[in-house]
Amino acid sequence: MQDVRVREDKIKEVRKQTSFRDFVKEITSRYNFNLFRYQWHISRYPEVERNKNIVDDLSISMNNSCIGEYTGDFFKDFHDLYTRSPKANILHYGSNENCEFSDGSYGAKNCYLSFWAGRGVENALYSTFVVNNCTNIIDSFCVASNCDNIFSSKSVLESSNIFYSVQIHNSYNIYFSSNLIGCKNCLFCDGLENQSYCIHNKQFSQEAYEEEKKSILQDKKKFAEWYQKIHTNIGNLWSHNVTGKGITQSENIENGYYVTYAKDSKNVILYEGGKTWSYNFYDGIDIGLDAHDFYASCQAGTRAHDVYCCVFIGASHAYYCMHIDDTCSYCLGCVGLQNKQFCILNKQYTKEERFILANKIFEDMEKAWTLGQFFPGWMNPFYFNDTAAYLIDDSFSKEEVEKQWYMRRDDEIKVDIPAWTEILTKNDVHTYQWYTTNGEWEIKKDILKKVIKDEKWNYYRIVPMELKFLQKHGLPLPELHRLERIKLWFEFN
Repeated sequence: MQDVRVREDKIKEVRKQTSFRDFVKEITSRYNFNLFRYQWHISRYPEVERNKNIVDDLSISMNNSCIGEYTGDFFKDFHDLYTRSPKANILHYGSNENCEFSDGSYGAKNCYLSFWAGRGVENALYSTFVVNNCTNIIDSFCVASNCDNIFSSKSVLESSNIFYSVQIHNSYNIYFSSNLIGCKNCLFCDGLENQSYCIHNKQFSQEAYEEEKKSILQDKKKFAEWYQKIHTNIGNLWSHNVTGKGITQSENIENGYYVTYAKDSKNVILYEGGKTWSYNFYDGIDIGLDAHDFYASCQAGTRAHDVYCCVFIGASHAYYCMHIDDTCSYCLGCVGLQNKQFCILNKQYTKEERFILANKIFEDMEKAWTLGQFFPGWMNPFYFNDTAAYLIDDSFSKEEVEKQWYMRRDDEIKVDIPAWTEILTKNDVHTYQWYTTNGEWEIKKDILKKVIKDEKWNYYRIVPMELKFLQKHGLPLPELHRLERIKLWFEFN
């Protein structure tokens, strides 16, 4: 047992020395933002040679009957087990309703093309990482805790009616603003706390504010331009000794982005530690509540601890595992398990047998200089440029990622457009929205029957839930494809 702990420390030291760029390449490339057709499935996995045994039943994939044997090459043996193991086409946990075209739903309702939304989330469209009783979230990123009516915004907590804004906490009726805490009725504001009826940080009377706001918001054609100017203006709030952006109530964070209630961590993105704070996370994206001591992880579970080089993990004391839940512990190289302990490559061992073999595997990995390294690129099931890695840092060249055996999608995403469907350009879109003679914002419902082509020749449609929201809140039709809008979430600089 002592040898395992010594090698745990060696893994920790490897991960603590990882550069931010290497973290992005290795780990955030496991965070996918696209859905594909895979035979008869809608799938998180593209239909390529390295993705096999895709099933449409999560329970099958999480009760994996495949077993592997260690032959001396851990990554080869793990890959053999992973290839044979059933993999759920889409990850849906718990009770979900009308979320067929979303991935990572857990206790959600009416979510469309959204990723990792759950725990009481309802009506989430084109959004990611929306948690804890949030409703009506459109085109937004990192929204948590009782939020309502959030549009084209990111890093929003306990707030309502937030439009085209970033880093907004406990606020209400905010437009084109950033870094606000406890504010109400603000427009074009930055860095305020407990202020109301402000425009460009200048306070107005309620009547003057409402009149000026109405005049400004009539210029719908400038909305995209205004948001472009503020969407990277993400600061850090109530935090100490931190570097990065979107960090709130945290301390001792290096290279953190969208971090709340956390401490003593490095290279972390989408990290919400919970009220008791999480700590000691190195190289992680999408990190769970009330957890600690994770070293290289993509999508970590709540209240887990001591996790090393894992993907979607709820277990504690886990090493090089994928998709094992919080009923597991002391597993090494396992895939798709529930309620298991002391397993290696999904095979059950006694506690003593497991420690002996784990020591042997770690010793061999150490000799091969692979101990502490994450799963290699040739095992990554996603196209590199469909993941968070490419959105965070698009300087990764085709030659660089393919040299390390990541996949890269060169072809444009194909969209099935019926021959009779009318295709609109950006200029055409403006003819479908206007102010009526009564001063009411109107969007022509015929837009639902059209296909829109943005300036990069990406095709997209407006869906009914989206149209209803835009009409209700007096917002213009989007001019960018969904994936182009996602890129704005990860522009940290």
